[in-house]
Amino acid sequence: MGGSGSKVKGVWPFSGSGNGGDSVSDGSEQSVAPIKGSRNATPFVFTRRSSLYFDEDGDLAHEFYEETLVTKNGRKKSKLKRIHKNLIPQGIVKLDHPCIHVDFPVVLCEV
Repeated sequence: MGGSGSKVKGVWPFSGSGNGGDSVSDGSEQSVAPIKGSRNATPFVFTRRSSLYFDEDGDLAHEFYEETLVTKNGRKKSKLKRIHKNLIPQGIVKLDHPCIHVDFPVVLCEV
């Protein structure tokens, strides 16, 4: 759905510790104090960046094409030319149903 993983390395936004869960501890070390605000993180995603664009007429689509007539060897042929200019991204879109974040570190269903 257009989402990607977190750019922050070593910090799980859904866990209570800031060590990322990657290190192996033998029980003699103290755990790192939780990062402020990480307990308020939710595993749900409510918005996403849209991959749709608006054109000059206000139409909404992934790609826009215009038909052009090409004359080659006395024959008229129509071709589609992709439009790249004057397109405005739709931006952030609210999801109808919340999704689970890709970095959520829990197995939800095991088969």
